[in-house]
Amino acid sequence: MINVDRARVMAFRVRALGLADRAAARPADLPSLDLGIQEYTPGSARVALTARTSAEPEDDRLISVWAARGAPHLHRRSDLAALVRQLWPLTDADASARINSAQIPDGWPMGIRAFTVTAEAFRAVVTEPMPRGAASTEVSRRVPPELTYDCRGCKARHIAGNVWQHAGLAGGVEVLSRGRDALLGPIPDAPPMPSANAGIDRMIETYLRFLGPATPAEVAKYLGSSTAEIRKVWPAELVEVRVDGRAAWVPEPQVADLETAETPPGVRWLPGMDPLLQARDRDLLLPGRDRQKEVWRPLGNPGVLLVDGDIAGVWRARMAGRKRVDLAVTAFGTLSAAQRKRVDSEAAEVARARGVPDAAVSWE
Repeated sequence: MINVDRARVMAFRVRALGLADRAAARPADLPSLDLGIQEYTPGSARVALTARTSAEPEDDRLISVWAARGAPHLHRRSDLAALVRQLWPLTDADASARINSAQIPDGWPMGIRAFTVTAEAFRAVVTEPMPRGAASTEVSRRVPPELTYDCRGCKARHIAGNVWQHAGLAGGVEVLSRGRDALLGPIPDAPPMPSANAGIDRMIETYLRFLGPATPAEVAKYLGSSTAEIRKVWPAELVEVRVDGRAAWVPEPQVADLETAETPPGVRWLPGMDPLLQARDRDLLLPGRDRQKEVWRPLGNPGVLLVDGDIAGVWRARMAGRKRVDLAVTAFGTLSAAQRKRVDSEAAEVARARGVPDAAVSWE
């Protein structure tokens, strides 16, 4: 039995996710795009990309789609045919777990049918770029009423957000823009809607290659599924290891990398919900519940500062005109003068991601 500690696991993940050494590769060529990069807020994916590569963050081989948990992610266009099958529900129970919501108490038990009818509605409605609100209205009219609810804010009846975002990729929809002017559009040459899941073992292995060692419960949380459903399809060829005495699993090809991982020096500014923060073992990622509450909030997660392989604080950005981004940092502990100097230097990568020439760092 292989035994590793928290420091070894963090070093393994930081290196696997391309945060130890900045590459020169274009974004679609980065290994972390196998997992995808969540677009948590407009522009956050660009910050995640500049943390990993010196190349420009624009890459027309990438596309924004609703993927894991129905959250918007950047993925390679060439991966969509496999991804849509990997994310399709395994069973009715799996589908119900993913869309379980108090908004639709009679709708989430529909299971896979909820995914199917919503994806079919998307394909009928989104045939050209259109505002997200207009698409929601038209899709809502085409699905069973059990999948919709009365929205007090706009005084209309809408399809539940978790249902339609989970079904968006199968419905052939890409996310063209977000925010006040959110637009959806049809995916060019969209892969056909799946009739069954195919490749869940690959999806599990992909998670474990970057965020392992991990357990079925953690993979289930990442997908929005249930532990029971993921245990049924847990790949038999995975290697069990002990992380500070706790059982977890990793693919066999990654065992050597895990055993030899060393803490990488350096600084990275990571956005909220960066791939590193997608691991569901938060006690390992950041010990201390008070600090966890600062990173993972009910709304509005800040970015995190990665210093010498560990989460060392949080940060928020504010644009100062068209020439500077102001970055306010709250450190979790004392950083040395040398570390702060590297933090200040690395802030230029956030400016690059934001498309401005300068960044100013302040410490709170």
